[in-house]
Amino acid sequence: MTELEAKAEEVNRRLKQAYGNPEWRPTLPPLDELISTILSQNTNDTNRDRAFDSLKQKYPTWEQVRDAPSASVIDAIRIAGLANQKGPRIQGALHQITKEQGDLDLSFLDKMESAEASEWLQDIPGVGPKTAAIVLLFSLGKPAFPVDTHVHRVTGRLGLRPDKMSAEKNHKHMEELYPPEAYYELHLNLIRHGRDVCVARTPACNHCMMMDLCSYYAGLPIEMRFDIDPS
Repeated sequence: MTELEAKAEEVNRRLKQAYGNPEWRPTLPPLDELISTILSQNTNDTNRDRAFDSLKQKYPTWEQVRDAPSASVIDAIRIAGLANQKGPRIQGALHQITKEQGDLDLSFLDKMESAEASEWLQDIPGVGPKTAAIVLLFSLGKPAFPVDTHVHRVTGRLGLRPDKMSAEKNHKHMEELYPPEAYYELHLNLIRHGRDVCVARTPACNHCMMMDLCSYYAGLPIEMRFDIDPS
């Protein structure tokens, strides 16, 4: 085991010790997960869910969403923010899926290998590696590691990835660094740690259980450090 692999294993152990074994929301069908993830971009979970519920209440089927006036879809999802972008993106995805498959059903992805399914999803305009990985991991139970802003920030500070690595490349890096059985809980625990402790502007290093593992903390001026036992 390399030094990085040992560190990665210890990070996962401490995150589980601190946060337990998290559970994602109830499993959604892959198309629902895709739309929900598009809505989640640049907003919080509450507003994502409110926008999703509003859209489904107004248009009970995805065919109705696809064929609805654009302005009406935008209005239904306004609570999620960036509605003028997300509305056309959702309808564009629905039109492309219909064109490619003949209907609005993504269950066929379950028969594909993860890499092939990810590539298929990313051919949809507006769908990147994070969105594809979320659909694969949480809806289809396939091995994929989503990297959002929290995951990318925390893994960078901890030194689990090269400092200059892009978020796009970090997906593959994390998949190679960790075993597939760790993806689910690790992804969710890294997000929680990024929201609660390792926040973007003023990370609460004095409340972190991983100070002795953290490259960011090690690089702080000595007067900014805190002499606290992380165990």
